[in-house]
Amino acid sequence: MVENFAAVAPDVKLGQNVKLGKFINLYGCTIGDNSKIGAFVEIQKNAEIGKNCKISSHSFICEGIEIEENVFIGHNVTFINDLYPKATTASGELQLESDWSVVKTVIRKNASIGSSSTILCGVTVGENAIVGAGSVVTKNVEPYSIVAGNPARVLRYIPKENSDESAISQSQSPV
Repeated sequence: MVENFAAVAPDVKLGQNVKLGKFINLYGCTIGDNSKIGAFVEIQKNAEIGKNCKISSHSFICEGIEIEENVFIGHNVTFINDLYPKATTASGELQLESDWSVVKTVIRKNASIGSSSTILCGVTVGENAIVGAGSVVTKNVEPYSIVAGNPARVLRYIPKENSDESAISQSQSPV
């Protein structure tokens, strides 16, 4: 359902039972079935959100981001899609879309990204991985790993059997 105060462009592909919060900006993106998009979220063109995802409020998902199914994105998570961002070209003109290249980032199924994390471009966050709140992810995150910090580093690994329960029982404090 599209709530009041939501800017959803006609080229957005929404799956079934998608829930959209207020004050969102969606254009040219795809959002899978049963996903929930929180308030004040922007999802740009050519971004893909899989089925059963939760994108929490104030997050920014730019062009070139692929989020597979069952992924949790915490509040205020920011994705980057440009290795060398600049406002102007060498001649001093404002850059146009043709002046830079999008670098793809992938978040694999069942991963969780903690609030206020920043995910740099060109990385893959592996299946069932957890990124702790406030982390800056600068390189690939292995499947079934828990990372945190700036830059994010591996804290421990989640046993593959019953991965959801194991992560909770191993954790003495929040990441």
